[in-house]
Amino acid sequence: MAKAKKDNKKTKETAAPKGAVAGVKSRSTKDGKKSQKDSYTAKNITVLEGLDPVRKRPGMYIGSTGPDGLHHLIWEVVDNGVDEAMAGYATEVTVKISKDGKRIQVTDNGRGIPVDRHAQTKKSALETIMTTLHAGGKFGDGAYKVSGGLHGVGVSVVNALSTYVRVEVHRDGNKYEQEYAIGKPKKAVKKIGTTRDRGTIITFEPDASVFESIDFSWKRILQHLRDQAFLTPNLKISAFDERTGKSYAFYFERGVESFIRSVTRGKQKRQQTIAVMSGERDGIQVDVAIVYVDDVDTLELAYTNNIVNAEGGFHVSGFRSALTRVLNDYAKKEKLIKEDEDNLSGDDVREGLVAIISVRHPEPQFEGQTKAKLGNPEVKAVVESVVVEGLRKYMEENPQDAREIIAKCMLAARARKAAKAARETILRKGVLEGMTLPGKLADCTSRDPEKSELFIVEGDSAGGSAKGGRDRMFQAILPLRGKGLNVEKARLDKMLANDSIKSIVIALGAGIGDDLDMDKLRYHRIIIMSDADVDGAHITTLHLTLFYRYFPDLIRAGYLYIAQPPLYQIKRGKNSKYAYSDEERDSIIAEMQKEMEKNKKAKSKKTIAKGKVATTAKAEEDAEASEATPEEETAEVDGKKLSGISIQRYKGLGEMNASQLWETTMDPEKRVIKRVTIEDARAADEIFDILMGSVVAPRKKFIQTHAKKVKNLDV
Repeated sequence: MAKAKKDNKKTKETAAPKGAVAGVKSRSTKDGKKSQKDSYTAKNITVLEGLDPVRKRPGMYIGSTGPDGLHHLIWEVVDNGVDEAMAGYATEVTVKISKDGKRIQVTDNGRGIPVDRHAQTKKSALETIMTTLHAGGKFGDGAYKVSGGLHGVGVSVVNALSTYVRVEVHRDGNKYEQEYAIGKPKKAVKKIGTTRDRGTIITFEPDASVFESIDFSWKRILQHLRDQAFLTPNLKISAFDERTGKSYAFYFERGVESFIRSVTRGKQKRQQTIAVMSGERDGIQVDVAIVYVDDVDTLELAYTNNIVNAEGGFHVSGFRSALTRVLNDYAKKEKLIKEDEDNLSGDDVREGLVAIISVRHPEPQFEGQTKAKLGNPEVKAVVESVVVEGLRKYMEENPQDAREIIAKCMLAARARKAAKAARETILRKGVLEGMTLPGKLADCTSRDPEKSELFIVEGDSAGGSAKGGRDRMFQAILPLRGKGLNVEKARLDKMLANDSIKSIVIALGAGIGDDLDMDKLRYHRIIIMSDADVDGAHITTLHLTLFYRYFPDLIRAGYLYIAQPPLYQIKRGKNSKYAYSDEERDSIIAEMQKEMEKNKKAKSKKTIAKGKVATTAKAEEDAEASEATPEEETAEVDGKKLSGISIQRYKGLGEMNASQLWETTMDPEKRVIKRVTIEDARAADEIFDILMGSVVAPRKKFIQTHAKKVKNLDV
């Protein structure tokens, strides 16, 4: 979730590739000479052919050139195998990471990509698919009724962004192959033998010059493949990591019901049974599963043709509308809501909800190649119809579960009203307009949020050092006493009664939860600064939980950071250095040790040359060791003490004086801070629920599983 970042690193500005964009160059001037705008002619227009557009603008096709874009290449190839399974032709898909971690191989046992001559391109159909954008069997009356790879650019994009691609096709009893490099075929398609198998094997190696790094995440790959297996019942998906020798296989028969059981494992459910709604209207298949848990958060996972829609779409809108309507109708029918009471709102019925919404559409319309949002308006009515019919039937057949659901929603409604009253009392009486800031806040002089940063500091002692060491122009300090409230176990009205949380909310000035207004945020760097020990880590986790649950937009904007104070100060005489890890500590000690040996030899030669008695090694060590302070420990290497080198282990920020804290942790030119990001919202939600939730068993299991990985634990 957090990434290390040197704060003083400047952002690089990337110039547009030459010829990639048609530009405006000249304009006529009064003296009759042509300025650049008038020479704007046909020769200024660059036409990108074949797969060149992908090379010029990879982000347009895969979202980014970071980890998301790198893994998107795998998803595009896997989608082809899954499409074969959804069409009823494939039963297995396999993904393999090579031993060197540079290549990915995806195998399916579908029909195999056609290899015969294509009438329009006069090339093999395989070469056409691999080297031409928008070429495939997924348009019009193609080979697929529904497909994830709608645009027909997936595998060709993978080809364009890879230094090596090999396709092996098993079809009609024969084996064929073709190899490519950066989108160009190295040779024609050729027959290499016979076979009884069928299907396609695609091996590719991403271009290291395009991507930030070639580092495939085994965990991310497994999660995606598991989701695909859930959404495609009776499809076996296997994964092999030759780097470690690990392997997994996924196979599920009950689709979205199995999916939701996996997502809610370890959570306290409010229902005895899971509500599953399925149906087909106008050629659109809808599968929805829901369950309520003892939580205040909502988890809605939406998919179209097995492609995750992180930003939702019309299928999510239809589901929400149906859910609110059915629950209000049932509550009134059973007289669970009084006549004079307000209806349950959309927020009320979604509190504690976990939902899987999967649709299969023959002609889906997505926003962008990464398919983050479904844009087909007709899907809303179809999903709403299927959910209304299915959920009404479920409520009638499961009255006990239905009453539990309504009770949960009514509790959410009461809490919403209490929270609204608390917000109005605390937040809307001029407090957030800068009239009254927390008493302990040492604000900065600057009023420009882009230049201002807020340190949330643990304890008065550390707060005092931070206030003394800061740059008052742009650094504000908010010291908080003790451990904060675990917001995972508290509702908003209870939270706002907590002094620490109230101070944070007021200091930020942008509201909280649904009332968050990023335009009013007073600082664009919020830095959590706590001790480098177990208690400090716990406090940081509590703060992260608060920001993740109630200020997610602040994290997405890149405004939340975690300070990295040093663990050690290593001293040799008057020379001192700071280490931020055990490895860095050992490296500094080794460096100082070499320097000591070098100095001893130099002094020894110097004294001998002058005809004086050489100083003994023991005297040299004693002279340097005498400069160490009593509270510091003499350094050890392999169990042997090194006289002359001392180490101070910092247990808390309060142990540093103002100048040390500035030099090591607050100076933008020298400090190391971690920017908090949300790379995987579902995984983040799960880990927060395990570590901070009310159910003990999953947390105990997590600790037992990961305890051996902890090094140098301070207790």
